[in-house]
Amino acid sequence: MNIDECINEGYLRRINPQPNLIEKELKEAEYDLNSAIRAIEEKDFKWCIIKCYYSMFHAARAVLFSIGLKERRHFAIQVVLEDLVKKGKLEAIYLDYFSAAMEWRENADYRYKYSEEIAKDIVENAKSFLLRMKKLLK
Repeated sequence: MNIDECINEGYLRRINPQPNLIEKELKEAEYDLNSAIRAIEEKDFKWCIIKCYYSMFHAARAVLFSIGLKERRHFAIQVVLEDLVKKGKLEAIYLDYFSAAMEWRENADYRYKYSEEIAKDIVENAKSFLLRMKKLLK
């Protein structure tokens, strides 16, 4: 599926870029990342994984808002990230980080599958992802 198909299906919609929404999403991404770091320190690996995913979600959402898009389904964010990779604006590793985080969050939340190792990996990925999304926004 591509961006136009997502728009036609209602998974994405066009909006006017709004700096206040972009800033709000970045603040949420930072909040969730800090919450994830606290969770891993408390050995709450499930919550760490969930919060890392949402940190990446909000960071990516800021990028969508900056290009005039708003998602209605989480997978639509993957579609936009994939488009940015195809256009050479984003390295593929960040799409991989987001996709893995989405899967790990679903495993933690719905299948009760999580571990310290995954939590540690996803925290590092989320830190890198947030920095890269901020750079993409400049």
